[in-house]
Amino acid sequence: MKLTNYDLRKFSKQIVLKKIGLNGQKKIFKSKVLIIGAGGLGCPLLLYLASSGVGTIGIVDNDKIELSNLNRQILFNSKDIGKFKVAIAKKKILGINKKIKLKIFNCKINIKNINQIIKNFDIICDGTDNYKSRYLINDTCRKMKKILISSAISGFDGHLFNFNFKKKIPCFRCFTPEIPNIENNCGSEGVITTLAGIMGTLQAQEVLNSILNISNNLVGKILIFNALKLDFRKVKLSINPRCVNKCSKKF
Repeated sequence: MKLTNYDLRKFSKQIVLKKIGLNGQKKIFKSKVLIIGAGGLGCPLLLYLASSGVGTIGIVDNDKIELSNLNRQILFNSKDIGKFKVAIAKKKILGINKKIKLKIFNCKINIKNINQIIKNFDIICDGTDNYKSRYLINDTCRKMKKILISSAISGFDGHLFNFNFKKKIPCFRCFTPEIPNIENNCGSEGVITTLAGIMGTLQAQEVLNSILNISNNLVGKILIFNALKLDFRKVKLSINPRCVNKCSKKF
């Protein structure tokens, strides 16, 4: 793949980095990333992946933009209220980088459509806000040996996971075997505006790390961030021998 003069100028500040260079930028151009959920996490994630030069991006969401979204879903403004998120996201992202192959799926991810949607993407990003969707995405990515970069936010706390299912690692069900009695998400717990930006940006960075294969520090672990204390913790996950996905069995 040959980089044009325009590409060299636009992405010069990345290319000059020794851990990226021309070869790394070409990898970013060739990468295919699917983002499930164009909300508080998905918006900054989309912005930074598009700005970094990711070549193919898919967006899955069936929601329309509401007034309560605007404090943290930074792709949208008051003129967008009532419109589908994927349609507005596509317009805004192509304004940043018209070379992106952008595929939108105006639907809710479910057991009937997930295989068809994710099969042509290398990295899957989960920005959903319910356990049913997280379990489904986790199970399908594990089955298809995809890289799953998952993030969740609630209140002042954020979580980030890298489930590289090309390796023998714990899955999301190992970490949370059963759906809690109360869904911990923005709708039930609220969320501080900046947390969405921080965790979505960290999610984007972990996607780039995976594309470039320059860091495996988060694979099989959880990064925990508290916005009030500005505190980061990284905890190693363990394979649950009782996991319904049988993660303890030979890979």
